[in-house]
Amino acid sequence: MLKKMLKFLGFAILLLLIIALVLGLIYRKKIARVNAVKHLFDKELIVDNFRGMNELVETTIVQKGDKPHTFARGEDMVLPETFSYGGKDHNTQEYLDHIQNTGFLILWNDTIVHEEYNLGHEPSTQHISWSVAKSFISTLMGIAIAEGKIKSIEERVTDYVPMLKGSGYDGVRIKDVLQMSSGVEFNEDYADYNSDINRMGRTIAFGSSLDEFAVSLKNETKPGTRNHYVSIDTHVLSMVIRAATGKTITEYSEEKIWKKIGMEYDAKWIVDDYGAEFALGGLLASLRDYAKIGRLFLHKGNWNGEQIVPASWVKDATTPDAPHVMPGENNPLSTSTFGYGYQWWIPTHPMDDFTAAGVYNQYVYVNRSANLVIAFNSSNYHFTEPDDDSKNMCVALFQTIAKGVID
Repeated sequence: MLKKMLKFLGFAILLLLIIALVLGLIYRKKIARVNAVKHLFDKELIVDNFRGMNELVETTIVQKGDKPHTFARGEDMVLPETFSYGGKDHNTQEYLDHIQNTGFLILWNDTIVHEEYNLGHEPSTQHISWSVAKSFISTLMGIAIAEGKIKSIEERVTDYVPMLKGSGYDGVRIKDVLQMSSGVEFNEDYADYNSDINRMGRTIAFGSSLDEFAVSLKNETKPGTRNHYVSIDTHVLSMVIRAATGKTITEYSEEKIWKKIGMEYDAKWIVDDYGAEFALGGLLASLRDYAKIGRLFLHKGNWNGEQIVPASWVKDATTPDAPHVMPGENNPLSTSTFGYGYQWWIPTHPMDDFTAAGVYNQYVYVNRSANLVIAFNSSNYHFTEPDDDSKNMCVALFQTIAKGVID
């Protein structure tokens, strides 16, 4: 009897081991993805992770065209030795080292005058955009409106995406979502494990639907009255674009921008397990190609004679037009000192400039007066520290460079 029991027990253990092995093989990619997301911002791994995101998560490919545009090259611009911010002078190189700058490209008069790569990065590196992608999605929205796929930003997002009815986005105008004024309740604190932004990251890691995550959010304030940064707003914009055009964000990006303006390299979009792009921050592209997005906006949406984006959209997208989106340190209607357009930031002390900005210091900065574009990548692991003010400091550095050109 005992012998039979031991035999049965041994068989059961073996069966459990086989089941565990099979499940491990089935879910090994998901397990690896969850682990990667858990350690994504670790000090020792962040540089490698930011340039190798396509190895950590699922992506789709945005193919470059047959005729890539190559920027002319001029004499190398010497960076300012120091820049001022907060009443203090800061050493430029020390600051760049501090935030682990991995790519820095300056385009002046459509000519590359500074290009450097650090910490193992190179021109072909497809670096994660983070929220720089939001400005890209806004651009796709402008194109879709110009094509008549979307009638107006005064329409409601639920006019195109019925599944959002009953959610915090029910009846919200496209314009309010563009301006991060949807009224949806959302905690964007990257340092808080239980924040909505981190829950959203785990949504991708565990293979859940980003669309369903958007549907789960609730309203907090009246739409169009308060500028409160809600990253999932951009995903909702992508849901509208997908519904209106019948194309994925990957397909629409490739057709309307990537091949149109001669991107030098393929790009990638991070996608969830249902094929929806991580539109609010999942674009992977080279520094030179990020700079081309800046050049497109510098020239009011025109690329070498072809109007890719309506000039009126470029103007509206980079111009705050209501009290709650105006720049200012004491704006009670905004949670940011920066002004906000349609997914583009306007500095607190604007000098005819605007910027796309991503967490951990990613930027596409445009200064019209200086005819200047800066594309910038970093892996700043200090970003979530309470005293980090690197967004303001980076813009202060960019403005110092622009002033040097203007003067």
